[in-house]
Amino acid sequence: MIAFDRPLGFVVVALALFSLAAAGASAQTAGAPRQPAAAATATANPWTPSRTPDGQPDIQGTWLNFDSTPFERPVARPASAPGDAARVGPAPEFADHNHQMSKARASMVVDPPDGRVPVQKWAEDKRDYDLAHIPDAPEHETPWVRCITRGHPAGMFPAGYNNAYRIVQIPGYVVIAFEMIHETRIIPIDGRPRLGEGIRQWNGEPRGHWDGNTLVVESTNYNDKGSIGTSAATGRMRGIPQRASMRVVERFTRVDADTIEYSVTIDDPAVYTRPWTVALPLNRDDTYQIFEYSCHEGNYSLPNALSYGRRRDREAAR
Repeated sequence: MIAFDRPLGFVVVALALFSLAAAGASAQTAGAPRQPAAAATATANPWTPSRTPDGQPDIQGTWLNFDSTPFERPVARPASAPGDAARVGPAPEFADHNHQMSKARASMVVDPPDGRVPVQKWAEDKRDYDLAHIPDAPEHETPWVRCITRGHPAGMFPAGYNNAYRIVQIPGYVVIAFEMIHETRIIPIDGRPRLGEGIRQWNGEPRGHWDGNTLVVESTNYNDKGSIGTSAATGRMRGIPQRASMRVVERFTRVDADTIEYSVTIDDPAVYTRPWTVALPLNRDDTYQIFEYSCHEGNYSLPNALSYGRRRDREAAR
């Protein structure tokens, strides 16, 4: 496999040259969501991070979020009833590792207090319909299985493997390189205006600013083709649709040398009855080695599902 460092280096150099030439733009403010308990603790007992040469609080490094905490707080059900998550997963060689696991909590969802996402019924019905019709057309499958994107913030939710992120800071930008699907998220922090309502993207359009030692990132201008959760580890949230109305606010607070407290609040009134928040730690581990994640080259899942669907159609026609 090809090491990730070289392509990331090209991205950073290009961004550095671009940022030096970019003109200043109007100030950008992002809404401040309700802070989860972890963020409130970090605020009450601040740790002073070092600074980058241009004065940003330094959050650079390789960060992991291997985490066995359930995405939502489990609900009581008969012993024979299926669980929230599909009983699927990668081969053991993908999931085995000797890196730090985050401390177990009741759930990753911290607001609402019951740890359950307030999904509207139509969205769950749409999820169920799509999962039942995967052999019919690729649009019924999640964008991750289609090797398009894990989505955002879905890409920050832990899966069974490849839960690594490399953060690089240069003047005017924070850059996050994802191990899974080798995506690179470029977050301007120079106050530039947004592109406008006419340009919609799979992962939205991020704009960041520093609130003390906390990086606050607001993302809007999503398209309506993705889903909020693309991994089976997100349980019943896998395949829940996202809408163009979605607004996402993230907070990255480095609370000690080896920990970033991460939280994200999702506000999409077309899909949820109220905003909801996920909180989890990112654990620094610069010994972790990131390699290229080649998705399409070895992705048999979607071709197999669609070929089954065409065979089923031929048999039904006979």
